[in-house]
Amino acid sequence: MKENEMIFGVRAVIEAIRSEKEVDKILVKRDLQSDLSKELFETLKGREIVVQRVPSERLDRITRKNHQGVIAFLPAVTYQRLEDIIPFVYEQGKSPFIVLLDRITDVRNFGAIARTCECAGVDAIVIPAKGSVTVNADAVKTSAGALHVLPICKEKSINESIRFLQESGVKVVAAAEKASDLYTTVSYDAPIAIVMGAEDVGISPENLRICDNLVKIPQFGTIGSLNVSVAASILIYEVVRQRTS
Repeated sequence: MKENEMIFGVRAVIEAIRSEKEVDKILVKRDLQSDLSKELFETLKGREIVVQRVPSERLDRITRKNHQGVIAFLPAVTYQRLEDIIPFVYEQGKSPFIVLLDRITDVRNFGAIARTCECAGVDAIVIPAKGSVTVNADAVKTSAGALHVLPICKEKSINESIRFLQESGVKVVAAAEKASDLYTTVSYDAPIAIVMGAEDVGISPENLRICDNLVKIPQFGTIGSLNVSVAASILIYEVVRQRTS
């Protein structure tokens, strides 16, 4: 990661947060204890910023500069708000097409999904503020630059985003292995959002419960599941097929 994508030092990080600068994640030296570090954690209260306690060696590997036990990582893109995207899409006379990623942490899968979304005309990708991938240099590279042109919404929670979409007239369809409906049997002509979950843990139960439809992709082999970026591509292009046929 380039040093212009990071902020080092406790005071510098505090000032960045107070000035509402977008911060993806903060690494703090595990045994850091000082009045200034207490001020940092006070500043972080109520903010959706991931903080990880790590050994000093990890911070030293990231930069040789005087980090004072704190490094903040800046996003590679400017995140947008879902509540701004949906009205904008409707105002253009379009039918919204949104992809939500629940608990996906692999940046390469994220980048591959973003590339497919951009090619398919998806209006935005939604990721949660915590427990998820963020837009870093590796994700941008895997996306072939799609993450620089496709709106990414980093929201407080996927659950709240699903409810907002439903209230906005968007049907929410989740990919789930145990679903009874095949993905091809559901209509995607209306405003639509697709929810994808991580391969190991899938979509959280509380999110599955409130989706409008659960669909599955048929599988006939012995491997447990498709790669999530491949599964996402299949569902995304089923939406495209139905909307263009």
